[in-house]
Amino acid sequence: MNILFKEINNDNWEECFNLKVFKEQEEFVAPNSYSLLEAHYGKNLFPLAIYDDDIMVGFIMYEIDEEDDNSMAMCRLMIDQKHQKKGYGRASVLKLLDFIREKYGKMPFYTSFEPENKVAEKLYESVGFKKTGEVLYEELVAKIDL
Repeated sequence: MNILFKEINNDNWEECFNLKVFKEQEEFVAPNSYSLLEAHYGKNLFPLAIYDDDIMVGFIMYEIDEEDDNSMAMCRLMIDQKHQKKGYGRASVLKLLDFIREKYGKMPFYTSFEPENKVAEKLYESVGFKKTGEVLYEELVAKIDL
C-alpha cells in the first residue's frame, strides 16, 4: 500500500465525485460533491483525494478554524465502497496526521463522528484520538496531540 494525497483538479474531480460509500454509511458522511462545493465556497478547507499509487480509493479533508485559535481538524474521511476493509482508512488518517505535523508543527488536532458510527470511533481511537466529552453539531469530538 502506497498512500498518496493529491489535490482535486480538472483531471480527477469527476472520479472523486463518483466515489461512494455503502448505503448504510451515507448518514455518516457527506457526499464528496457536497464537500468539494463546501471547500470551494468556504474558507480554510483543504480537500484531498486519497490514492494507492495511481488508484483513487477515497477522500479526506481538513480545516483550519480561524475562530478557534486556528485549531485544525479532519472534517471528512471516506473510503470508496470498493476499497473498504483493506486498511485504507487507518493508513490515510495516519498519513494525514504526519502531513499536518510536518506542515504545521505540533498541536492539538481534532475530528468528530456520529455517536452511532462505531466503525469511525474504533478507527480514530486506534490511531490515538481521545473523546473530549464535547458534542459539536450532534457529533462526538475527539482530539489527538501531534
